[in-house]
Amino acid sequence: MRTLLILVVAACLLVACGGGKKTVTRLDTESVTDLSGQWNDTDSRLVAEEMVRDCLGRAWLTEFAAKEGRKPVVTVSTIRNLSSEHINTETFTTDFERELINSAQVKFVAAKVQREDVYDERTYQQEFASPETMKRFKQETGADYVLLGAIKTIVDQEGGAKVVFYQTDLELIHVETAEKSWIGTKKIKKGISQGSRKW
Repeated sequence: MRTLLILVVAACLLVACGGGKKTVTRLDTESVTDLSGQWNDTDSRLVAEEMVRDCLGRAWLTEFAAKEGRKPVVTVSTIRNLSSEHINTETFTTDFERELINSAQVKFVAAKVQREDVYDERTYQQEFASPETMKRFKQETGADYVLLGAIKTIVDQEGGAKVVFYQTDLELIHVETAEKSWIGTKKIKKGISQGSRKW
């Protein structure tokens, strides 16, 4: 009887686990995909690209180059998620950094958290690296500007319809004077419908 019970349970588990056939499709990373309607990789990339174009097209960049005779040095501080969703702001930050670096119009230094890892490596080298290859303290390039901002949402829903409004605000602040040199805003609005079913 016990053996029969074990066989029945095992058969039920096999039936339950062998449900529908899973299909995996590889997608172009540049393709626009909106499954849930929430913030996704496409939003992150498009917002970063557009905001970088706006940032680099403003007067602060040419004014700095004319005054200092060199490219400005930028670092990224905190991009806060003030939205109603879980958004990994690090992917957005990386997109933004990549676009700025690839523009070749600014120089970038590591963010604060990354600098802590670099500091650990430099400290390690003082003890174990050869004098010829050891990197010295107090030789870092100081940032001229720090970039910070936030991603926010407004949600409006009724029945099976929902509209999500995303607003990304970024500010470029001069480190020495604390002057705001550029403020960028990008807005995205998504309409999501799931028939008569309520959220």
